[in-house]
Amino acid sequence: MALFVSSLAAAFSHLCLPPTSTSKPHPSPLLRLHSTSTSGRAARLALRASAAEPELPAEEVVAVEEEAEEDALSGLALRKYVKQRLPGGFAAQRITATGRRKTAIARVVLQEGTGRVFINFRDAKEYLQGNPMWMEYCKVPLATLGFEKNYDVFVKVHGGGLSGQAQAICLGVARALVKISNANRVPLRSEGLLTRDTRIVERKKAGLKKARKRPQFSKR
Repeated sequence: MALFVSSLAAAFSHLCLPPTSTSKPHPSPLLRLHSTSTSGRAARLALRASAAEPELPAEEVVAVEEEAEEDALSGLALRKYVKQRLPGGFAAQRITATGRRKTAIARVVLQEGTGRVFINFRDAKEYLQGNPMWMEYCKVPLATLGFEKNYDVFVKVHGGGLSGQAQAICLGVARALVKISNANRVPLRSEGLLTRDTRIVERKKAGLKKARKRPQFSKR
């Protein structure tokens, strides 16, 4: 037993333990990995935050501001704004014209502006239910002359449906542009924008189902 104890003591004597008075303990690999992961995560968050707020060009900033202004003008505020722009009403304005299509009649007023269109004291996009074709009808004469951002269009329209009203506005805007300058007549005439479309639904006749459709003939 004493021999076994002495052999164990001789085996442990060969082990050298590190001194206890170390100045700075070495960090463990696990802690080093954790610290680098947190710093990398912070860097990724910083990059993501910087990428989330890019600087917009000046044109996009102006477009965003115009959209915000359009959203702010609605309902009674929009009606008040239109009346402020048209002192004395539609009849007192200088550049006015009338357009007709089917049974729709549109009175159009042009003023210098940024290309906005107001129909019956409402925004044109809201009034025309966002239909791109009907919206295009209102701006075709201005786009033909390159004035789509030079004038604001104020319209009072009644009769017919939205399609006929949009085409009546198109004719009214073209006639108003001719009043601004007689030189605008030639390009507008060449595009057919000054021609009144006289087509209209034919009236129903007595004894017929529609204008010309007859009931089926029965001999007996």
